Amino acid sequence: MHRRIIAPGALAAASLLLAIPASAASYSPGAPGIGDPYYPNYGNGGYDVSHYDLRLQYQPKTDELQGTATILARTTRDLSSFDLDFLLDVSEVRVDGAKASFTASGEHELVVTPKTPLAKGTTVTVVVRYSGVPSTKSAYGFSTWHRTPDGAVAADEPEAAWWWFPSNDHPGDKATYDVSVAVPDGTQAISNGTLQSTTSKLGWTRYNWRQNKPQATYLATLALGRFDITTGTSDGGVPVINAYSKDLGDNDGAARASVERTGELVDWLSGYFGPYPFSSAGGYVPNTTTGYALETQTRVYYSPKQFANGSNTSVVVHELAHQWYGDDVSLKHWKDIWINEGFARYAQWLWSEHEGEGTAQELADYVYASHPADDAFWTVAPGDPGADHQFDAAVYDRGALAIQALRNTIGDDAFFRILKGWPRTHAYGNASVADFQRYAEQVSGKPLSALFDTWLFQPSKPAAPSARALAGAGTGTEATRPKSWKRIEATNDVHGH
Repeated sequence: MHRRIIAPGALAAASLLLAIPASAASYSPGAPGIGDPYYPNYGNGGYDVSHYDLRLQYQPKTDELQGTATILARTTRDLSSFDLDFLLDVSEVRVDGAKASFTASGEHELVVTPKTPLAKGTTVTVVVRYSGVPSTKSAYGFSTWHRTPDGAVAADEPEAAWWWFPSNDHPGDKATYDVSVAVPDGTQAISNGTLQSTTSKLGWTRYNWRQNKPQATYLATLALGRFDITTGTSDGGVPVINAYSKDLGDNDGAARASVERTGELVDWLSGYFGPYPFSSAGGYVPNTTTGYALETQTRVYYSPKQFANGSNTSVVVHELAHQWYGDDVSLKHWKDIWINEGFARYAQWLWSEHEGEGTAQELADYVYASHPADDAFWTVAPGDPGADHQFDAAVYDRGALAIQALRNTIGDDAFFRILKGWPRTHAYGNASVADFQRYAEQVSGKPLSALFDTWLFQPSKPAAPSARALAGAGTGTEATRPKSWKRIEATNDVHGH
C-alpha cells in the first residue's frame, strides 16, 4: 500500500520516519498458491482461515447466486495483499471493516489489497459481497457447478468452492462453517453438518447449516432443489440426514435402498476406525448427469448413476470410510491421496468380507493376479501418483494391496490398532504418507520403509514372494474373482471429473 503524506519541515519528516514500523519493508503480497506440487495455484499463502460464514440467496430458475462471505483468518506473515480463490463477480471487499481494493487475476484468483497492511499474527475479518450465475463460469476449461432440473449442486474434487464462495481452497487450510441459504418456498438448500434452523418470509425459506468441525474447502457442499429428506439416528447415536431429488426416476428405489443404510454402515465402520468424528452423517442424491460420488463431509454426494444397476452399499461404505480417512484426517498435499483412496477402497474389501462375498485377502489375490507385470497399472505410484493419475485405478486398487501387505507384515493386532489409532492421533488435522509410515512403524515396532517403497512408490509389479505375504496370487494360477469385485470395480472412477 502506498500512502501519500505531505508534512512541512524536518521535524514532521522525522516524525513520519518514526511512525513507520521498522518492519515495513517486510510487507509483501501473499502467494497465489499454497505450495501444493500438483496444483501450484490452488490455495493461497500468508494466512490461515478459521471460519467461513456464508449468507446466500439462490434463484433456481435463473441460477443466480448472491452472497456475503465473512471469513475469519489469521495472518502467517506480513501481508500487503492476499489472494482468495473465487470466480463470481465481486462488488465489495472489506478487511477489518475498511473497504479494500480488489482485482481478478489469472484463472481463479481474487487479489485483495487492504487499506492498511496486515502484520504477521493478526486476526483478520474479511467480508466479500458477490453475485453471479455460477453455471456460466469456468476455469482451466471445466466447471464444478452442476445444474439440475430444479436447481444446482456444488460438489467436486480437488476443487469446488470457487463457484460459490471465496476461500483458501486447499485441504491444508481447514475451517468451520456456517452456511445460510435463502431459496424460493418449495426449494430446499442442503449443506454440511447439522440444520440449525429454517425461517420463511415473503416467499423465501432460509436454511441455516453449521459444520462445527474443521472441514476442507473441497468437502464443503451445497445442494439446491426439491428433495425428499429423511432423518434418523443410528444405533450408535449418530444423527443421519439423507436427501433424494424428487425426480430420480427409476434410480430412486436403488438409491434409497443404499443410502438409507448410512446409519448402519457408520456404526459398522466405527468398529474398525473408532468413534464417528462428526455431528451428523448422511448423503444426498440429486438429479445430476455426473457419474461420480464424493465424500463431502457429513453429507456425501452420490450421482444417480451409482445406482443404475441396483442398490450399491459398497459405494456408500467407500464414501463413509472417507469421513475418517480424508475428512477427519485430511491429506497434507494432493500427492498424499493414497491415505484417502487406499483406505476407502480397503473398507470396501472389509465390507465384502462381512457380506460373505470375498475376503480382503481374496480380493488382494485377485487384484494382484489380474495385472501382469507389463500392465501400466504398476507404473502408477499410489504414494505419489502425479496430478494426471491422482484418481487412477491403481491409487485405489494397488493402494488397497499395499494396505493388505501391511496387514500381513505386521499382523492383525497391530494392523487394527493402526486403523483406529490413526484418526484419533491426527483428528481434524492433516497428515502425509510419510506421517502414516512413521505411525505404522511406531505402533507395530517394525521397520516398514522397504514395504512402503515396494507397494507405494516403485513403478513395477512387486515380486510374487514379497507379495505372498499376500497368500497365493502370482503362483501361476489365476485367482478366482470374488463375488463383490464387479461392484467394487465400478467405484474406481467415482472421483473423476
